[in-house]
Amino acid sequence: MGRLVRETPEMASEKLTAGKVARARAPGMIGDGSGLWLRIAPGGSKGWIFRFMIAGRGREMGLGSVDDITLAEARELARECRKLCKQGADPIEARRDQRAALRLEGARSMTFEACAEAYIIAHRASWENKHANDWARTLKAFVFPVFGALPVQAIDVALVMKAVEPIWGQKPETAARLRGRVESVLDWATARGYRQGENPARWKGHLENLLPKKTKVHRVEHHAALPFVEIGGFVAALRQQSGVAARALEFCILTAMRTSEVLGATWDEVNLAERHWTIPLGRMKGEREHRVPLSDRAIEILGEMRALHATLVFPGSRGRTLSHFAMLRVLRAMGRDDLTAHGFRSSFRDWAAECTNFPREVCEQALAHTIENKVEAAYRRGDLLEKRRQLMRAWARYCAAPAITGEVVKLAVAK
Repeated sequence: MGRLVRETPEMASEKLTAGKVARARAPGMIGDGSGLWLRIAPGGSKGWIFRFMIAGRGREMGLGSVDDITLAEARELARECRKLCKQGADPIEARRDQRAALRLEGARSMTFEACAEAYIIAHRASWENKHANDWARTLKAFVFPVFGALPVQAIDVALVMKAVEPIWGQKPETAARLRGRVESVLDWATARGYRQGENPARWKGHLENLLPKKTKVHRVEHHAALPFVEIGGFVAALRQQSGVAARALEFCILTAMRTSEVLGATWDEVNLAERHWTIPLGRMKGEREHRVPLSDRAIEILGEMRALHATLVFPGSRGRTLSHFAMLRVLRAMGRDDLTAHGFRSSFRDWAAECTNFPREVCEQALAHTIENKVEAAYRRGDLLEKRRQLMRAWARYCAAPAITGEVVKLAVAK
């Protein structure tokens, strides 16, 4: 802070002029009278200061640089500040409130599309690329054309319905996800102060009264699955296919895991000594860590992949993650366009139900399905790893033996 020059009666009556302001060089304060001061910093910069008393306490308020504010403008600003002081208001607090109001006004004019983009950026680090791309794609296709350019504060039930209702009967699953995404963006906008009031996209106790349940609208379309009795022949043919994608598909079948979970597998998730693969909660659909027991053939596949990449188990070209379409291309090369990689989970579940006597909870745990019964979930502490290890060994044997069709696999007694 520069040297403070005390105001004298002579200084108070001797007003500044534009020339004096321009010529002033010595660091310190030069008064213009009635609380307005010119401050000269040691470095030579100059700024306007208004000094006043409020509730018996002296305060200083910066009015701006002389490069931006002329002497006449500074006097006018000081005059407005004196009026506020006479009214008992603090000019500093008044300015702060004014700026906050302007920020709020600007925030309320923030569009839904801008909020959605900010929401995706904020959460992308915890999402898979496919999930983030799905978010962006569905909002761009169905929501932005309806109210993307509107202020987020203006979004109401009628607009949400206008975006969601047309596809609710045609694509119920997509529509349900879309509604949830709109709800999340609006919740985010509320938390950030961009909007106020109830969330018009909320389902429970709200949109559920306006839209039918998605399960009542359209028959659920399941992923194309291979009948389990054909799995042995298919796997034998698959083993004749070369390439990382073919091995990834076989590993996907043997572990009964989802495509994205297999494609994102990294070597630090694999414990060869204990023969299991641990998928962290960030990559699991159910948002919880999942251990997968590995059969002999699964371990063998890992051995084939070990030298290809230092991090990724199933690397794609240029060391990147294998494409989600890679497994589909393998299926097409085998002449099986009728199948999907995800459908082999259904093949596994049908085999486990019809050809084994493993308990239902062991089979469901093998698929990493969430326990819907909250009471049962509360009492479930372990992940049934050893029992699932027996199940996956039986499944690997079944996949490796085309002649096996429908024999029941007895549950071994743990020793």
